[in-house]
Amino acid sequence: MPPTLLAAEKEEAKAVLMLFLKKEGLSNAIAARTINKSDAFIDHLVSVLQSKHKSRYLVGRELTTLEIRDALIPYLESLLEEHGDMLVDVVENYPNPPVRGKPAVQIPPPTPIIDSKKLRPVSRVTEIDTTAGNLRPHIVYLMEFGMSVEQINGIIRRFPSFAYYSLEGKIKPVVEFFLELGVPKEDIPTILTKRPQLCGISLSENLKPTMKFLESLGVDKKQWAKVIYRFPALLTYSRDKVEETIDFLRELGLSEDNIGKILTRCPNIVSYSVEDNLRPTANYFRSLGVDVGVLLFRCPQNFGLSIEANLKPVTEFFLGRGYTLDEIGTMISRFGALYTFSLADNLIPKWDFFVTMGYPNSELVKFPQFFGYSLEERIKPRYARMKRSGVRLLLNQVLSLSSRNFEEALEKKLKKNSS
Repeated sequence: MPPTLLAAEKEEAKAVLMLFLKKEGLSNAIAARTINKSDAFIDHLVSVLQSKHKSRYLVGRELTTLEIRDALIPYLESLLEEHGDMLVDVVENYPNPPVRGKPAVQIPPPTPIIDSKKLRPVSRVTEIDTTAGNLRPHIVYLMEFGMSVEQINGIIRRFPSFAYYSLEGKIKPVVEFFLELGVPKEDIPTILTKRPQLCGISLSENLKPTMKFLESLGVDKKQWAKVIYRFPALLTYSRDKVEETIDFLRELGLSEDNIGKILTRCPNIVSYSVEDNLRPTANYFRSLGVDVGVLLFRCPQNFGLSIEANLKPVTEFFLGRGYTLDEIGTMISRFGALYTFSLADNLIPKWDFFVTMGYPNSELVKFPQFFGYSLEERIKPRYARMKRSGVRLLLNQVLSLSSRNFEEALEKKLKKNSS
């Protein structure tokens, strides 16, 4: 087994173990500390992969990230069932785990593994390929798309396995597939930076079937380039995770057509936890008298916000300025993006200017879109122009009309006042 491939699979095994430990409730710091103490156990996990996929190794085929995960997660779950809360001790002390009460069932010793030089993933970016006398092919390939060495290093620091991905076997096929879908060349660095794991996924066995599945749920196949750029992680979620989100959207009364549009416009909705984010947020907006299904269709970004840190402060802001809950519900129903704006950078300064304009508070209930316009480039100049003319228009006329129609409205109002 080539040392570079062995090192790559060790990094993949570490990533799976880290994911598993965090899923079981360990903090990032404790999980990382456990990983650092478990070199022998990581070697053992690689031996488990070799045993399970012996035929793949014999023909020289690299395993995908999902294949590695599918092989190791059930094994780790079996160890958890066997050892319970002593699993961390088992991992750190392998192959001689501590005992509790009675001798623990010994895990078979690992099969001998050729020791690699423990190449540090980040150092491989600038490492010279001795056969070609220059940077490694996959690094050169990525640099052709405008990626700097520092950008590639950043990816590898977050996802070390990427340093060992082969150009022809993993990176290039995925990148060329995205280009065929219409992804602009200049978007490739952003996509890979957001989700380098995509290059570890099999095109034929995982990526393309996942896309077909999402298309069956309504994702517009003509918009894949935009969907992937917006949220490349969508293609790495399990069907169970996606279906859980879809079931919740149906529960809100959204049609299949509208669900497809949401997935296309805001694919990261799938990343929100149904029980921790979507449902509590829906209940919160429902308490304001909002049609939650309509709101989610118009502005799904609301459902990724924290109730305590984002939503409640906005509600309290408007309550403190004399609005009722019903009026606030009307405002969010009319302008779905209202709660996505920053209090300090948007709502407060625009409110402070609004109170100098002489309009009643009810004008914002009728036209909450006021908060969506630029204070310096739209609100202040339009208001100053209206003030100079000596007439008064409705707030929505001041801001929503085109420049030509705005001037015509001022002229019409002037004539009406002079007659």
